[in-house]
Amino acid sequence: MRFKRALAANIIQEFYMSSTIRSLAALAAVVLLAGAVSFAQSSGEATYKAKCQSCHGAEGTPNPGIAKAMGVKPASDPSVKSLSEAQMIAVTNDGKGKMPAYKGKLTDQQIKDSVDYFRTFAK
Repeated sequence: MRFKRALAANIIQEFYMSSTIRSLAALAAVVLLAGAVSFAQSSGEATYKAKCQSCHGAEGTPNPGIAKAMGVKPASDPSVKSLSEAQMIAVTNDGKGKMPAYKGKLTDQQIKDSVDYFRTFAK
């Protein structure tokens, strides 16, 4: 009788430990995948950093020298914040002032994504 109880207790303990290990392994996998996704850069962010950041700044605020020389306003400026997404896309496509046109240099999707990314700085 003791042997059967000990065997049953051992089986239950092994099952509990293996299910705990499986649960911990699954949790670790979820955490690792979530971390990898959070480090992924959006396409708008990548395009912005490659094509726009040098004039508009890493966070939508241009360097004071560039702002003065080229007439670049920060994303938080009321005149910039009042522009619709379509207006910003048009400016990016056609250029404005000293800003070059990007139509034909970037895809429509890249322009839209970079405008969407830039607009996050105004919030």
